[in-house]
Amino acid sequence: MTTILFVCLGNICRSPLAEAAFRFEAERAGLAVTVDSAGTGDWHVGEPPDPRAIAVARAHGLDISGYRGRQVAAEDFEAFDHVVALDHANLSRLRALRPEGARAELSLLLDHVPGRAGEPVADPYYGGPEGFETTWADVTSGARALVRRIAEAA
Repeated sequence: MTTILFVCLGNICRSPLAEAAFRFEAERAGLAVTVDSAGTGDWHVGEPPDPRAIAVARAHGLDISGYRGRQVAAEDFEAFDHVVALDHANLSRLRALRPEGARAELSLLLDHVPGRAGEPVADPYYGGPEGFETTWADVTSGARALVRRIAEAA
């Protein structure tokens, strides 16, 4: 079973949305996976996702209200096959945190979308609800592409 961890800064906006989108796409494809999300920062450990993230997920038929923020830990780099960052700053932080010889493959989520390699998923935190819709569209595209990649490799 493939294991995936999605990572943003606080684990209340982008990474829980990516986790939900990936869970949905993997289930739709019949792909057995273990998926989680985390943040590189510790500000929101134990907290639910941002209410705007909960609302956009709900608008797309998914409930993330039970998710709780957590911080990336060194053991995550052994527990997960893929650790997927939502932007460059978090990818850099993950590279610094990754223990020598750890098995997890690091990438940006949009690296998996043809024509979008190197692009970050914009952080919607400081904007309005429309930013969360943009984030949802990006994480959904990334989730679909990553599911295809994993399914083809299986």
